[in-house]
Amino acid sequence: MSKRYYAIFKPYNMLSQFTGDENASVLGDLHKFPIDVYPIGRLDKTSEGLLLLTNDNNFKNKVLDPKNKSSKTYYVQVDHDITPEACKELSAGTIFIKHNGKKHRVAPAECVKIDAPQLPERSVPIRYRKEIPTSWIALTLREGKNRQVRKMTAAVGFPTLRLVRYAIGEFNLGDMQPGDVVEIDPNDVIPGWNRK
Repeated sequence: MSKRYYAIFKPYNMLSQFTGDENASVLGDLHKFPIDVYPIGRLDKTSEGLLLLTNDNNFKNKVLDPKNKSSKTYYVQVDHDITPEACKELSAGTIFIKHNGKKHRVAPAECVKIDAPQLPERSVPIRYRKEIPTSWIALTLREGKNRQVRKMTAAVGFPTLRLVRYAIGEFNLGDMQPGDVVEIDPNDVIPGWNRK
């Protein structure tokens, strides 16, 4: 069977899977994917953004294996005006988070404060509080533990309000909109990827 590669903009409140409770919003609601296609990794139900799907296990393993250091960039809206010190701490690889019941020291990352990115409005707006500002960071990780971004920003005192995965490897959302599904070339994610 031919290898297929998809990028989707996972909307807010959708599961990163094909099955769920009767009322759950799932990936199959977006597109009729071939039966052997599955997501590469996942995004929490309340996270949005780029999710890749494929039936090519070699490609999936290449993207997911921490040894290959595939980068994932997130645009993160946090509570309060994040400080340069917090950004430095998020980058340093010194934060410990809980993972599978154990303490895990996160790998060094890249964190920069950014202006609010041009993103589609979320289907459920972020709670607005006039007296408490919010700010945005671009956070690039090369590992992917469960709820890692949320745990990291909470650890430095700036809880995550909105989380959008913008890029995996060299591929980014561009002008995709929530619910969009596009077939892609894996070389656009990992340059020089060789389809076997």
